[in-house]
Amino acid sequence: MALPDERIRLLVKVSSMYYIDGLNQQEISARLGISRPQVSRMLSLAKSEGIVQIHVRNPFSKEQQLEKALSETFGIPDVMAVRLPEDAAPERLNARLGQAAAALLENVIRDNDTVAVMAGRAVRAVADALPLFPRKNVTFVPAVGGWGAEAAEWHANTNTRIMAEKLGGKYLFLNAPGIVGTKETRDAIVREKEIDDVLSRARRADLAVVGIGQVSGDAAIVRSGFFGRNELEEVIRLGAVANIGTSFMDAGGELLPASSEERMIGLSAADLRNIPKVIAVAGGDEKVKAIVSVLKGKWIDSLITDVRTAELILAGRRS
Repeated sequence: MALPDERIRLLVKVSSMYYIDGLNQQEISARLGISRPQVSRMLSLAKSEGIVQIHVRNPFSKEQQLEKALSETFGIPDVMAVRLPEDAAPERLNARLGQAAAALLENVIRDNDTVAVMAGRAVRAVADALPLFPRKNVTFVPAVGGWGAEAAEWHANTNTRIMAEKLGGKYLFLNAPGIVGTKETRDAIVREKEIDDVLSRARRADLAVVGIGQVSGDAAIVRSGFFGRNELEEVIRLGAVANIGTSFMDAGGELLPASSEERMIGLSAADLRNIPKVIAVAGGDEKVKAIVSVLKGKWIDSLITDVRTAELILAGRRS
């Protein structure tokens, strides 16, 4: 049944006061002498009758379609796909991903949180892009030992310190190498109280910021000198395509029993699974297989990537 003109006129009046004049429902109630619940019902009726039509101008519709597709395909709660020129240099890609991740962290980090931080260029880009925003008593903790000397600018300790300084928070250092010669040496080091305290704090973190490593000679862990050729050949023989922390995964996202993990100092993928929110930052053609592996294994809660990488991941799933 069509509404009478006077009824429509009142709906238009209430809607204009709310959506155009910016009055809240209580103010409209006081002006018109009707109850606030009645105002609410009238606003709902105005939308259902087509009197109010809300349009959202969305310049990110394609990106959001990719994000939704990745989220539904892999069952990951949160995905962000950022756009940049296809010929963008790797450092530009990491910078853009870092900016997106930093914006997310501004909304995620709360007072009194502990944030576990991994090594890597992408995580360093997040640290560089992190804005100053007011939070109280936030502590940043490295989640893995030191990589090779050539990679000092994106060691977990370095990334941790920069993030903490940006927010005026506290930070701890993990004064240990990322990998040692024997399992016995590794076990002795992690038993040291100072090392054990830092790793324990990282395992109890409220959120973690991690990169996703591919398994190849061009991988950051190899080029940094952190991971030797013998270790690389071993994990490749096992079928590894991805690395997070001290863990390696196959194409299906399953953990692999790499002997090198017994000599590595830091959090494993299993440790990360106990952290409420794990945010991964990764993009680029060379990372596609690794990202797919991590998504299949559901090792992360949020993925920050780029549009091209997202398209390649979905294309591979459909082929």
